[in-house]
Amino acid sequence: MITIGERINGMFRDVKNAIKDKNASVIQEIAKKQTEAGATYLDINVGTAAADQLDAMRWLVEVTQEAVKTPLALDSQKLEVIKAGLEVVKNEVMINSAQGEPEALDEYMPLAKEHNAALICLAMNKAGVPQNVDTRIEIAATIVEKAIEHGMDMEKIFIDPIILPVNVDQKQPAYMLEVFSQVKLLSDPPPHITVGLSNFSQGTKEKSLLNRTMLIMAIAAGLDTALMDVLDKDLMDTAICAEMILNKQIYSDSFLKAAR
Repeated sequence: MITIGERINGMFRDVKNAIKDKNASVIQEIAKKQTEAGATYLDINVGTAAADQLDAMRWLVEVTQEAVKTPLALDSQKLEVIKAGLEVVKNEVMINSAQGEPEALDEYMPLAKEHNAALICLAMNKAGVPQNVDTRIEIAATIVEKAIEHGMDMEKIFIDPIILPVNVDQKQPAYMLEVFSQVKLLSDPPPHITVGLSNFSQGTKEKSLLNRTMLIMAIAAGLDTALMDVLDKDLMDTAICAEMILNKQIYSDSFLKAAR
């Protein structure tokens, strides 16, 4: 499974303070811990932690790359902030994220191709996050069509159907599982499917249990990527175990150690 470490995000107090004070050691320690925990990518998200988000994105990318060689996922809803990060990135990179509107995809996909970057595309449009399966699938199909039109390798396309907190709408998890299974049928090879897993349990009491259970069910339905807390060992073990049960990992008595 492709895991994207979520912790270098200005929403977290320690990261917000580190950005404000230009304290590289805090960011680098988080980057090292997530890398050691098995993160495939490290998400880099300034959030609202700095008035000059472009400068903050460049700084986060530079100090993270000084500490680890793990590929980065540049995370912002502002294209200019993404471009600022791309100016200084040295290794493999992911862009997180583009809305599923054709105009946005026509802007983001050439940029992703130029930098040989993976691209997360959100299954949402100008009307917002769809509340049903069919609209999410329609947007996902548009994303696949645009990827083909722009000559993008489908291995570089990650579709995020946008998971909502379970305490906001309890119908949504079942919808998401159906979306995961249908997205896998849109092309051959299919695009990757990803979610921001922590969004699912936001504002709930049993965060860890909810995230682990949803992750197992999502992997069974076709999910192969998640922006998640890679420092949660039980959560990481759950992903490894689910993939082993689905015959995506070879079983041995030390299968957890082998997968890491």
